[in-house]
Amino acid sequence: MDNEKRTFRIGPIRPPSEAESLLLQVTEGCTWNKCKFCQLYRHTKFKAYSADSIRKDIDNIRYWADRVEKHRLPRHGTGSSGSESPVASGTTEATETAEASGGWDIPGLNQELQSLDDPEERNCYYTVAGWLLAGGENVFLQDGNTTALSSGRLTDVLVYLRQAFPGIKRITSYGRAENLSRSSAEEFAELKEAGLDRIHSGYETGSDEVLRMINKGVTQAQQIKAGRAIKAGGIELSIYFMPGVGGKALSEENARGTAQVVNSVGPDFVRIRTAAVKQGTELYEDWQEGRFELCSEDDKVREIRKVIRLADSNIGTRLVSDHMVNLLQNIEGPLADSKPMLEKVDEYLAMPLERRRLFQYLRRTLRVYDLRDLENLSAGERESLEEAVMKDSDREWDIKMNNLICRYI
Repeated sequence: MDNEKRTFRIGPIRPPSEAESLLLQVTEGCTWNKCKFCQLYRHTKFKAYSADSIRKDIDNIRYWADRVEKHRLPRHGTGSSGSESPVASGTTEATETAEASGGWDIPGLNQELQSLDDPEERNCYYTVAGWLLAGGENVFLQDGNTTALSSGRLTDVLVYLRQAFPGIKRITSYGRAENLSRSSAEEFAELKEAGLDRIHSGYETGSDEVLRMINKGVTQAQQIKAGRAIKAGGIELSIYFMPGVGGKALSEENARGTAQVVNSVGPDFVRIRTAAVKQGTELYEDWQEGRFELCSEDDKVREIRKVIRLADSNIGTRLVSDHMVNLLQNIEGPLADSKPMLEKVDEYLAMPLERRRLFQYLRRTLRVYDLRDLENLSAGERESLEEAVMKDSDREWDIKMNNLICRYI
């Protein structure tokens, strides 16, 4: 082994849907960095890495991947080329071991991991091993606005990445709507041809009034323009909706404006990310100084219901509630067939207040996942908890729930 340090950059965040993806950082921070609800990149200056620097990271990922691959166990009935081969005597035990471990020599992987002296290299090895053990199929490009990279540079990176790992099935990226609105469908088609399959974009809301209030730095028209160009270019689009981000005063507007954008664009996914007002953000200051009023948990659920109800019947969008900050995390399905989702929402809204508060508290403390989980409580426990959760005023309760959500942001 040579003495060169074999590390690569890994950014701070990725969507839950990219949990098994390899994380490759091609930019750092966010180009805007002024949204009132966000503090993630507040002290980070935006940087776009050079193509050479990113290629070096890919080379180092390939280096660790080759070392990890040495611990892949041969499977029953296949030769090194993957073609069918005769079954040799005495291979049954080895085959069973390979199948039980997912096809990997786990002790060997752990032994090599522990043999690495450098903590950064150890983390890189661990990251690549985890990716390959999960299938090694998807890659997520970080940070907050990867598509701010010049299209030529991003194309070079995509091509190089796919050449290094021909087995990749999906490459995904974050992209800021204002930045995305400057690119044409033809430019997105070129990125698709180079290997970019999906763009995640934090629209948060489709309401111009709410966008201004949270200082998002983008307009509804720009969101629609960007979304249509991405879709026309053949790239999947996943947008984010934040119930409650407009506060009580703009709750209705938040939902209606978002539905307008969804119907105008037809994104592949609308992912729910329930808003929380966290200390250290400008939105928290607005709240403390009386310029913003928290939405209740029920307000946020009603916003989701309105977006579902206002969706066009022929739209090809799928609604996904795939984050622990969401109260009703099991809502998922095509907006064109919304009845099952609406039934779940209405089941929750139809419960008595004390039962809704009980579910909110248990959900926010990770004791339940689904409404059905309440049935696991004994009658005595349920009655005692319902009495306890009703002691707070509405305002006190909304603050308590907001604080619990902030633990997961």
